[in-house]
Amino acid sequence: MTTPPTYVRFQSPVPDRLGRRIGIFGLVNMLGNRQLLTADEEHFRRTTNAWYDSTYVNPASVDSTVYDPDINPHATAWFIPTAQHLMDPIPGYLAILAAHNLPCERYVSSDPGRIISKDAHQVVVIPHESETPDQPTTTMWLPPVPAS
Repeated sequence: MTTPPTYVRFQSPVPDRLGRRIGIFGLVNMLGNRQLLTADEEHFRRTTNAWYDSTYVNPASVDSTVYDPDINPHATAWFIPTAQHLMDPIPGYLAILAAHNLPCERYVSSDPGRIISKDAHQVVVIPHESETPDQPTTTMWLPPVPAS
């Protein structure tokens, strides 16, 4: 019998106002887009995001519907077990979130949901429905993006 793979995801432990659990990259990017990062944190974010962009394919560039909010409103990406090298920079992202008191947790699952996209590094899934999908116990809030 084959053991199913264990997928890994880093995300907010609480949903946003739309019921989504924002992933680690989205959380740090929200801080950066709101100009809340220090110069060192912003440098890390930009250079490490660029490394990720050059290292693996964004599923949305292959299929524009993957993260379409009308088609797949709660789609989430999970690292596959063999993508350990892609998780090496994660402690830097976690340090930024901790410095800003923004919670982010590591989740593991052998069955995170219905797979809608898969490549050598990740799967994108539609998560299994929670027991109370419309009743979050807490919501996440970030200040609005500053006007330019």
